[in-house]
Amino acid sequence: MGLLDGKVTIITGAGTGIGKGIARAFAKEGATLVLASRNRERLEETAQEVQGYGATARVIPTDVTDEGQVVALFERTVAEFGRVDILINNSGAFDGGPFEELSLETWQKVLNVNLTGPFLCGREAMKIMKKQGGGRIINVGSISAQMCRPNAAPYNTTKHGLVGLTKSIALEGRDYNVVCSMLHPGNVLTERRAASSAPQDQEPMMTVDELATVAVTMAALPLHVNVLEAIVLPTTQKYLGRG
Repeated sequence: MGLLDGKVTIITGAGTGIGKGIARAFAKEGATLVLASRNRERLEETAQEVQGYGATARVIPTDVTDEGQVVALFERTVAEFGRVDILINNSGAFDGGPFEELSLETWQKVLNVNLTGPFLCGREAMKIMKKQGGGRIINVGSISAQMCRPNAAPYNTTKHGLVGLTKSIALEGRDYNVVCSMLHPGNVLTERRAASSAPQDQEPMMTVDELATVAVTMAALPLHVNVLEAIVLPTTQKYLGRG
């Protein structure tokens, strides 16, 4: 038996990186997966991989900043599987630069993906989970919600804001067994970072699979227990006093 047998799980940003790693880990523990992001081709690759572990996986291309597409994602999931047990809000965008040079377009793009997306997905999950008697939402944050990185004001701001959204959902959901928590990764060796020569991408790294083991642990807890925030990072990564 797996730790997540039969748990219907929506994962956003599931085509690459952390989302794909969490999908792989959840599949190995028996979860039923609904994979969402804008890129169908990458989602299909993830679906093919997790099906190799015996998991049921559905691909639903979704732009998490589009309200109609998010509503459709949850409606289709419930229509096919009858419920939503777990939501992993993982879709994210990173952009930045010197603060005085930031454009409004850059600012709004990062806020839309990193805050509006989790709001829309969390709202739809809350509606379903309250009716069915409970569920779990895990928002993927960043250690930038605790210690800011220079030249990343939009990203830093959204990850701080996601802490507030997480606590708000947890507060409003607790009387209904709707549990909300936040997973804060440090440096993760995603495909993008593996291909990068930027100085910050040469820092100590952990693998997506190592991070995903923590997501499994959080998701497998009974609904009367919550890890409100978990900070996971390479042991040698600069964190306290970073920047």
